[in-house]
Amino acid sequence: MMEVEANTIEFLTRIRQKAPLIHNITNFVVMNSSANILLAIGASPVMAHCWAEVEEMASRASALVLNIGTIQEDWLESMIIAAITANSVGIPVILDPVGAGATKLRTEAIEKIMEDCSISVLRGNCSEILSLGSADIKTKGVDSSLSLSDRTVDAARQMAIDKKCVIAISGEEDCITDGNKVFRVRNGQPVMTRVTGIGCGLSAVTAAFCAVADNNLALATAAAFGYYGLCADLAVKTSDKPGSFEVAFIDQLYSTGSEEIEGQLKIEEV
Repeated sequence: MMEVEANTIEFLTRIRQKAPLIHNITNFVVMNSSANILLAIGASPVMAHCWAEVEEMASRASALVLNIGTIQEDWLESMIIAAITANSVGIPVILDPVGAGATKLRTEAIEKIMEDCSISVLRGNCSEILSLGSADIKTKGVDSSLSLSDRTVDAARQMAIDKKCVIAISGEEDCITDGNKVFRVRNGQPVMTRVTGIGCGLSAVTAAFCAVADNNLALATAAAFGYYGLCADLAVKTSDKPGSFEVAFIDQLYSTGSEEIEGQLKIEEV
């Protein structure tokens, strides 16, 4: 068995045994789907965004997800309070910069969070991620206008060094880097882009894997991406249409284990 397969199985086993509490400050569109996705893999989701409770909630959680999909000023305040708390208790913070580069509000919100807090993993599509390093890159709504190339991988590696976090770019092929190691992930299906919340769900799953990874965050993120994409590869055999694919995908997140992971995980360290 490959080392990355063994690690993915170990992380997944820990999630299912420990049911880590994942605190999500996420958007209105995906609260339900992200909760179901976390429950399916064996984690425990909580959605709490009121500033009056986020400090207490984050202090009890195993990881924190910040998602700016429907950002508002008071939510930004809550995100920063929660992230500062997460930093103080030493739990991973996963930041999903939904639509970064599309509007000034979104880009500045991400910049504010990253100025005030320490982020463990920055996870988004290529345009969202790279727009935070270049004002010349624009995002089409919440969709990517860029694809992964050797040049963007190099940019992601440098960005990980500069921002002192794991950079995780999802797309037709995924790239995860901490500035030193680079993982390329080739699991996944195009129909995933036709279901609202699948990308945001990946951020939540990444948080669950990081919560049990003993600070090996780049490997945990790559394992999360690979497992998530593998579940899509298996689900599409049941249906390649968005509505029924989503149901099949949730079922695969629940049932997929070591038997499927061995030999079907497409993760390469380059």
